[in-house]
Amino acid sequence: MANERLHAMIPGGAHTYAKGDDQYPENLAPVISHGRGAHVWDIDGNRYIEYGSGLRSVSLGHAHPRVIEAVRRELDRGSNFVRPSIVEVEAAERFLATVPTAEMVKFTKNGSDATTAAVRLARAATGRPRVAICADHPFFSVDDWFIGTTPMSAGVPAATNELTVAFPYGDLAATEELLTRYQDEVACLILEPATHTEPSPSSQLLPQPSAGRCPQKSGDPTPGYLAGLRELADRHGCVLIFDEMITGFRWSEAGAQGLYGVVPDLSTFGKALGNGFAVSALAGRRDLMERGGLRHSGDRVFLLSTTHGAETHSLAAAMAVQTTYVEEGVTARLHALGERLAAGVREAAAGMGVGDHIVVRGRASNLVFATLDENRQPSQQYRTLFLRRLLAGGVLAPSFVVSSALGDADIDRTVEVVAQACAVYRKALDATDPTPWLAGRPVKPVFRRLA
Repeated sequence: MANERLHAMIPGGAHTYAKGDDQYPENLAPVISHGRGAHVWDIDGNRYIEYGSGLRSVSLGHAHPRVIEAVRRELDRGSNFVRPSIVEVEAAERFLATVPTAEMVKFTKNGSDATTAAVRLARAATGRPRVAICADHPFFSVDDWFIGTTPMSAGVPAATNELTVAFPYGDLAATEELLTRYQDEVACLILEPATHTEPSPSSQLLPQPSAGRCPQKSGDPTPGYLAGLRELADRHGCVLIFDEMITGFRWSEAGAQGLYGVVPDLSTFGKALGNGFAVSALAGRRDLMERGGLRHSGDRVFLLSTTHGAETHSLAAAMAVQTTYVEEGVTARLHALGERLAAGVREAAAGMGVGDHIVVRGRASNLVFATLDENRQPSQQYRTLFLRRLLAGGVLAPSFVVSSALGDADIDRTVEVVAQACAVYRKALDATDPTPWLAGRPVKPVFRRLA
C-alpha cells in the first residue's frame, strides 16, 4: 500500500532511481520507517541489517551521535543567511586539511552538481568542447553530458551526446588513441580513480610511472595506471578529474588520490562526506578553481551557485564526519568489516556449491556482488532469487557495502542468511531455471530505455 502511495505522487515511486521498487523482488521492497546504526525498520516493524546505506552515503551508521550533535548545535543558530557564514570558512579549512592535494573547495548539495561544475570548468579552462568519460563506471551526473550516453537518454539533444566520448578503465593505450583521434578537442578525462572494475591488462602498453604508496588490493587500479593517466592528460593538455564520490573516505580520508599518490586537477567528493546529510564538494587546483571566483581578469565561469549549497548544519555534519574518520580510524574499520564479510560470504557460497555463481567483488570497504546463472553469465533472475532470500532473513543488501556501525554479530547473521540463500540458489542452478523461486517479475537494471 505504501509503495502504491509513493507511485501515485512521485514519478518512479522514489526520488532516486536506484531506490526504486523495481530494484527489489516484487512485493518485497520495504518502505523505511527509521534507522539506527546498521539497522533499519520498515513501516510494518520488520528490522533489517542494512548494507549500502543511503547509496553508500551513511558510512558511519544512521543517527551517528557525533554527527547528530554537530547538526543540532547549528540548527538553533540558523541554517542560511544573505552572506556567508563563518561555518563555511571552517568547513573549507577542515576539508582542505583532510584532502591536502586540493587547494580550494566549493560545497554544494549533490554529486551531479559537483561533477557538472568540474566539466564546465575544464571546458572553460581549455576552450575545448568534448568530455571523455570512463565507460566502465556506472554514473557521473544527472545532467545531459552524461545521461545522454545512457539508455535513458530521452530529452537529451543528439548534438549534446556527440560531445561526450568514452575510454575504457585501465587501458592507457586506448585512452591515448582517443585523445589523438580528438586532438585538441577533449577538455577533460573524468573517472572514478578506483572501482570494482578490473583494469585491462593492456594498461601496461605504455611506460608505467611509479605506482604510488600502497600495495595492490582488490579494487585497486593496476600499478601505474593513474600516474599514466596523469601523464596523458598533461601531454594532451586536458584536465584530469577524479570522481571521488565513492572512494572519498572509503579508500582513505583523502580519497583515492591520497592513497595512490596521484593528484588530479579537480576532484569531487560527496556521499560519505555528510553521513546522510546533503553535502558534496568540488575541489582542486587554485588556478582552475579561481576561474569561478572574483580574483582573476579572465572570463568568469558560473561554477557553483546554489541557494542551499552552504547550509550550515550540513557543513557541520561534514566537519563531524571528517573528525570521526580521523580520530576513530573509520576507514580501517570499514576495511576490516568488509574483509570479514567477504570471507564469510565466499565460504558460505563455496560450501553450498555456488562459489562460482555468487561472486563478491571490490575493495573491502566497497563490496558488491554478482549473481551468475548456470552459464556463469550475469542474471537478473538469479539476483532476484538471492535478494528475496536475503530479505526473508532480515538482510537488506542491494550490495555488500559496509558501514562502521556493523558489529560482528551483524556480519555473522548476514553470512548465516547468505548460506540459506545459497542453498536455494543451488536448487535453482540444478533445475537450470530460477523461475519457481522468484514469486514475481525479476528485478530490473536502473538504466533501461523502457519502463
